[in-house]
Amino acid sequence: MLAQNAFGSQTTNRIFLYEVEGLRQNETTDQNNYPIRQSGSTFIKVPYSRMNEEMQRITRMGGKIVSIQPLSAD
Repeated sequence: MLAQNAFGSQTTNRIFLYEVEGLRQNETTDQNNYPIRQSGSTFIKVPYSRMNEEMQRITRMGGKIVSIQPLSAD
């Protein structure tokens, strides 16, 4: 079943694009199999249902969210 917000639009299939700066290698990211870039922007696709968790993860990794944009389903 698809979730609906107060305006009646479907939210379960929505994807957002996070532009993140300042990610750095730390004890959390050391567990990854790949290095984290020190500078520049990184773009991360995030489903609506995981937006809060992803924001917390980015903060723990020392990143700053520069922008969040919805991706169209077309």
